[in-house]
Amino acid sequence: MPGLPKLNFPPVRLRACRRDGQVLVWDALRGIHLVLTPEEWVRQHLIGFLVGRCGAQPMRIVQEYAVEVNGCPQRADVVVVDDRAQPLLLAECKAPEVRIDRHVLAQAVRYNSVLGARYVVLTNGMTHYCYERVGEGYEVRDAFPAL
Repeated sequence: MPGLPKLNFPPVRLRACRRDGQVLVWDALRGIHLVLTPEEWVRQHLIGFLVGRCGAQPMRIVQEYAVEVNGCPQRADVVVVDDRAQPLLLAECKAPEVRIDRHVLAQAVRYNSVLGARYVVLTNGMTHYCYERVGEGYEVRDAFPAL
């Protein structure tokens, strides 16, 4: 896509079109066109990776997963649920130019304090971090889990 950087993910095939001066991408999971923002570019690549390389079933991937934190409605970017529809992996996607730092980790951990997913992934498409919840804390994992 013109103007968007090559990401540190395997390439994905996206269907894009222009409408009213905006580039839209077809989101096959939700069955709708979305504005192709830098964050959406990362999210679509992450989903392609989760399905193609980690074995996640598309029907178990939920985007914009509703999370209520301290009475305030929030949304986790991507959540993969297990066969009992319980969160297994929570992913927070940022635009490529956004640095993945302790604030991004804190945001994901806040969401996960409600969801209780085993894995937390942070990505800006260039840098990826995967954590596994162990007891009361998180440990860094070198690889994405098989889902």
